[in-house]
Amino acid sequence: MKLFVTGAAGFIGSNYARWVLANSDHQLTIYDALTYAGNMASIDDIVDGGRCRFVHADICDRDAVLAAMDGHDAVVHFAAESHVDNSIADPYAFVRTNCLGTNVLCDVARQVGVGRFLHISTDEVYGSIDVGSFSETDRLTPRSPYSASKAGSDLIALSYVTTHRLPVVVTRCSNNFGPYQFPEKVIPLFTTNLLDGRRVPLYGDGGNVRDWIHVEDHNRAAHLVLEQGVVGEVYNIGAHHELTNRELTYALLELCGRDESYIEAVADRLGHDRRYSVNTDKVAALGWRLQRSFEQSLAETVQWYRDNRWWWEPLKAARGL
Repeated sequence: MKLFVTGAAGFIGSNYARWVLANSDHQLTIYDALTYAGNMASIDDIVDGGRCRFVHADICDRDAVLAAMDGHDAVVHFAAESHVDNSIADPYAFVRTNCLGTNVLCDVARQVGVGRFLHISTDEVYGSIDVGSFSETDRLTPRSPYSASKAGSDLIALSYVTTHRLPVVVTRCSNNFGPYQFPEKVIPLFTTNLLDGRRVPLYGDGGNVRDWIHVEDHNRAAHLVLEQGVVGEVYNIGAHHELTNRELTYALLELCGRDESYIEAVADRLGHDRRYSVNTDKVAALGWRLQRSFEQSLAETVQWYRDNRWWWEPLKAARGL
């Protein structure tokens, strides 16, 4: 099978590409615009022009997408603007990439006859929930420009099922962590700050709750949905390992050998959702199960950043992080 994987110079996509190459005989085309969160250093060792080739282009460029996608069996669409704070500062970029870009990909996939189209989304499209967990049929109530643009992209992709019979499936996942995550996100930012003896910024009271899943468990679930998911359906993915941001911070302090004096309380983010949680019965019915424990995976992730300063130090310097 030939897979057309967008955004695979980024965090989740690059880990997906590595997993596919290690666990199948599929051929991959990585298609990425290399915006600030896309990094060739994350994929240089897997791009060989044989089983894995790289195309540097924008998903909003229809001609480039058409030239690159033709001849592929399936699309796996990771490419997105994905940081809530950045979406507040520059919502236009999020609407352009996440909505327009998704529409371009779907339209070209329809034209060239792609056999499967996996659209990767987020649990943030559901909004905040105080108790219980969202199911795939619950109403979408996004509360930031980022989550609104992702909800829009979900609906665009799913509209192609009804209108054009494009075989789309959608996944919505909780917070990922692991290697090669851009160091503006909380776990790599806090880890690298602590390794450098710097303080970490904790929003508000630190009581916001997120469900944390290792990127490998997410990617196994996403690939299963690509292969076995029902066309037109949505599948939630999560680990049911919920932590407050304060609990996560203390876990990172311990792993990095720092104490609570390294916490810097900062004003809360605008529109900061209190809690995300999704029901994962549907993807479990396909046979997916978690394989990694949170505690071991978090320790391994911290160790990866400790061992790979060559990867993250230039990124933080370039962004002033």
